[in-house]
Amino acid sequence: MTLNRRTFLKYQFHGMLWLSATAGGWLRPGLALGADRPDIAVAKGGAAAATRAAVELLGGMTRFVKKGSRVVIKPNMSFTSTPERASNTDPLVVQTVAAMCREAGAGQVLVLDNPLGSAERCLELSGIRAACDTLDRDMVHMVSKGALFEETAIPGAVTLSETSVMNAVLKADVLIAVPKAKSHSGAGVSLSMKGMMGLIKNRMVMHMMDLHEAIVDLASLLRPHLVVIDGTRVLSTGGPGGPGKVLKKDTVIASADMVAADAYAVSAFEWYGKRYRPDQVKHIRRAHERRLGRMDVDNLTIRSVSV
Repeated sequence: MTLNRRTFLKYQFHGMLWLSATAGGWLRPGLALGADRPDIAVAKGGAAAATRAAVELLGGMTRFVKKGSRVVIKPNMSFTSTPERASNTDPLVVQTVAAMCREAGAGQVLVLDNPLGSAERCLELSGIRAACDTLDRDMVHMVSKGALFEETAIPGAVTLSETSVMNAVLKADVLIAVPKAKSHSGAGVSLSMKGMMGLIKNRMVMHMMDLHEAIVDLASLLRPHLVVIDGTRVLSTGGPGGPGKVLKKDTVIASADMVAADAYAVSAFEWYGKRYRPDQVKHIRRAHERRLGRMDVDNLTIRSVSV
């Protein structure tokens, strides 16, 4: 597969940012982000207020979205279920992130996913389309047609060497992951890294290889600039679609580091009736080992607020 020019420039740009912010092989907390900004922000309260507070703790949406930016927001909205079931991202979390992007001056904001169920039923039952329609009636889309994807190489992949990615994602200036915190029968948990599977055409092929390595491969290509994890309700068993045990936690976790965000979520909540360390989830451990981010949350700066 030949690496197209846009993808090459994307990697070259991200590589330069990584090298400029790295010391001893690791991104040092605060070096590129500002010494007063935490690596992980945690807010407790109502969905909308907690989402806004978590992003503000990181420095606000203007840190990530500039005037005229094309933004893609990736929530979980591919299941035909209501918010109470906790298989889709809470609509108020998605709406608040989208509103903050608009307030920051974004030129375009799209909320995208590739549905596992009926697209119309997913949009209706999740409540995400109705919530975001208050901002822009052309914001939320399900994308599944092949013509809307582009075959893209993944340099340095261990198992998933290429995949078809949504064109809108490849054209975006900013990618924001807004996953639901939930369990997953194959990956253990479904958080920001696992959620990137909803931006490709054929996610099933990843289940035919080492799923954890494939998740990390995909995350090396699709690296969100911002992660906002919806832990207002946590699907701690029965994921990804449920039904399962739902924990009401009223928590939103935000970070510019997808690995750190996922690692914190693993340690913060109960899964399958137990507590787990981030390194016990293979794709989080492998992402850390492959230096896509940090799972050693005890060594990172964490700030919490209740709203």
